[in-house]
Amino acid sequence: MRGARHSDGRSWRGRLRSPRTLGLLALVAAAACERGPSPAPAGLGPFDLPRLRTFSAHRASSDHPFVDSNDDEKRIMPGQTYVMADLDGPGVVTHLWITVADNEYAWPRLLRLRVYYDGEKTPSVDAPLGDFFGVGHGYEKDVNSLMVRDNSYGRARNSYWPMPFRKHCRVTVTNEGRRPVTMFYDHVDWEKREALPPGTGYFHAYYRQERPATPGLDYAFLAIHGRGQYVGTVLNVIQSQVGWFGEGDDLFYVDGATKPQIAGTGSEDYFNAAWGLRVTEGPWSGIPVAEGERVGARLTGYRWHVPDMIPFQKSIWAGIEHFGWTYNPDGSLRSGFEERPDYFSSVAFWYQDGVNQGLPEPPYGDARLPFGNARQIAVEDAIGQVRTRGGTAEVQREVDWGKDLLFFDGRGPGSRIDVPIDVADPDRYEVVAEMARAPDYGDYYALLDGKAMNLDTREAATSELPAQGARVFPGYDPELYVAEVRPLGWATLSRGRHILTFVCAGKDGRSTGYKAGIMDVVLEKIPASAGEPEKPTPRQLPPPLPEAPASAPTGEAVYRGHPLSDWLARLKQAPDSERPDAVRALGAFGADAGPAVDALTGALHDPAPAVRSAAAWALSQVGPTGAAAVPELAKALSDSVARVRSLAAVALEGMGPKAAPALDPLIRAVDDPVAWVRSPAAEALGAVGPGAGGAVEALTKRMDVKGEPVYVLRSVIKAIGEIGPAAKSALPALRRALGNPRTIYTAQEAILKVEGKPDRTW
Repeated sequence: MRGARHSDGRSWRGRLRSPRTLGLLALVAAAACERGPSPAPAGLGPFDLPRLRTFSAHRASSDHPFVDSNDDEKRIMPGQTYVMADLDGPGVVTHLWITVADNEYAWPRLLRLRVYYDGEKTPSVDAPLGDFFGVGHGYEKDVNSLMVRDNSYGRARNSYWPMPFRKHCRVTVTNEGRRPVTMFYDHVDWEKREALPPGTGYFHAYYRQERPATPGLDYAFLAIHGRGQYVGTVLNVIQSQVGWFGEGDDLFYVDGATKPQIAGTGSEDYFNAAWGLRVTEGPWSGIPVAEGERVGARLTGYRWHVPDMIPFQKSIWAGIEHFGWTYNPDGSLRSGFEERPDYFSSVAFWYQDGVNQGLPEPPYGDARLPFGNARQIAVEDAIGQVRTRGGTAEVQREVDWGKDLLFFDGRGPGSRIDVPIDVADPDRYEVVAEMARAPDYGDYYALLDGKAMNLDTREAATSELPAQGARVFPGYDPELYVAEVRPLGWATLSRGRHILTFVCAGKDGRSTGYKAGIMDVVLEKIPASAGEPEKPTPRQLPPPLPEAPASAPTGEAVYRGHPLSDWLARLKQAPDSERPDAVRALGAFGADAGPAVDALTGALHDPAPAVRSAAAWALSQVGPTGAAAVPELAKALSDSVARVRSLAAVALEGMGPKAAPALDPLIRAVDDPVAWVRSPAAEALGAVGPGAGGAVEALTKRMDVKGEPVYVLRSVIKAIGEIGPAAKSALPALRRALGNPRTIYTAQEAILKVEGKPDRTW
């Protein structure tokens, strides 16, 4: 779909580039090629597989080191950082694989992936986990490309971007959400090499967003100084108006050019599609998400510039216009090419000489969600107030790895379930349902207080089913899958109770029933200005590049181009809204943040919970260097905010035996009312080791608490094992834990450690 184009006298033309063969994939890997035998003769295939190599292949993974264990998942508490790999080079990370079970709304957008090279404090990869793997908006969707491959309904994520490093590589993921990640599995495959060839660049990936896109400025994927080559884009859009958003051209300004060397002809054309965008896949481009042209509709597209990489010697500005079709309130066309206030976010992928220090800190946690204030409602908790017609409702617990469902057994078309939603603050909201699919599920549409939501003003309403043009969501799938994100629309809600109704419209011919499953309903407040037409704003051409970063101080650690002393000074001057980021920046210096420990300890008493949790997280990165903070971290275990208590326990775990002075508060924290505080408190006691013998009684009692989450039990059992022979009084409880198939392996290992048996770890 494409409308009339503008004419403003520009005569930009993109460069013509000859098509390349699949063999260029080998050129990407060549950036990581080791010195070895002479190249094999031509004609042995694009991947040069017959040539014998001299590197050694390795893997870092979440695999449990206890050889008899199948508990290979990691647990990541809210705010906690898990180190996936800590590698000594030279080498190349060749493959990342990750799968996660989580029940928080949009969790792939809330988990943050970082990759650090050669001891640098600034990550070269800094992006939400889902977006890095090609899918935005916190969705799980399949991607079938050569550089990223997501399958199993998007739950198995694979990256094949080569990531060379000379001395060291550290790969981490941080849970910036509000719920624990109880099952995180990962592989980091890499090659140990003798050396990297001259001219090898470092792989980078960087997330940014604009909510909405800035008037008068084209949206930038990347704007940096340096030398390298641009190799890929993931672009996400949330429409704040009806209509086709994508008349904007992709633009690339290289090395300070005043006109783009590469200029496209429309957003769908950049993704190698035409006449609109629809779900598709391909080796170099594809569209995992395309929800149409209604308000709130999402889109994600990926474009890998592997056959057509874009080199730059001094700088690059890569981005896209945010122009499209716009409409008047009555649905009549206003313009076929006008700047639109849609919500844009993206990840840029590139290789660069050295580590880029000039990019600002990406948004944290909730700020990466569409409106930054999502309220997740567990609708199954209202089962007693749910009303049905033509079917029955019940609650199903622990479905599809830890998710609870409000389950409706509908009898056929017209069957319906009414779900109450209580609203405390009258406002305009986006309403989202997280729903299930299964072999016996039907197709459903939603009504809010009896009316269809999110109608397209360009289309006449109809009295036919589905009611008044409501969107129908298919429910059939060959296997059960929970948490399909279904945006229902934007609505103004008054204070009080509202009824969200799901009505059966029929079923797929392959389905054996008309059932439905709702995991959660999510409400997000929408800013009053969202969707308002842009005021005409003079456009800046070319778009501005940021100033080149100053040279880093010689021999001094820097984070985003600034030494620790600069960040300490910034913290003193930062306005309240910027204090959490300034505090977290101190934690980025890790063990080198010793001079900042006093400031971080003081921040544990800040009146703002976001600052206190940032301080606890920062101290968790400092480790034993921050042992002077142990007394204040012990006090923080009694903070009124659960996230602060949990992160204080995580920080104490990082102190190891030096956390022994916090023993009594940690023992009390094992009985904290919040499960994801109890778990890291137990882990911290285990990190103290044999000196935590006084905690054995409390840990043993916790093992016998009925209904205790499995991840807490595993932490408790692990802690008892780490305490060792001093925990012999816990052996009867550990042997009882052998009867639980979900704790058996952890208990086996703990028993061997308590009994002083030979080590059975890898």
